[in-house]
Amino acid sequence: MTDTNAPELGAEDSKLVTLARASRARTGAAEGAAVRDETGRTYTAVTVELPHLRLTALQAAVAAAVASEAEHLEAAAVVTEEEALRGEDRDVAADLKTGVLITAAPDGTPGSVDRT
Repeated sequence: MTDTNAPELGAEDSKLVTLARASRARTGAAEGAAVRDETGRTYTAVTVELPHLRLTALQAAVAAAVASEAEHLEAAAVVTEEEALRGEDRDVAADLKTGVLITAAPDGTPGSVDRT
């Protein structure tokens, strides 16, 4: 069944959702994330839950982007079973002035798309 209320995504943003889904599925993590920086490079990550380190998937993807000298994110996608992103994910997206923030269900259906 197609959700007629689901937001439409462009090809590049759909690619981020696909990458985030693949990362999540491959590792069995709670969440997957993918981000695209100002030069078009993409970075993916999943939830990190170690005894001494805990990162959301988006925090981990942003850390990878920043480690590669990204200064701005064009877009970010998080695949999660949660209804909405946590405050810390919204905050980390704001830190890099993320233009598009997508939340998608595990099947890839976009739940929300925030554009700034």
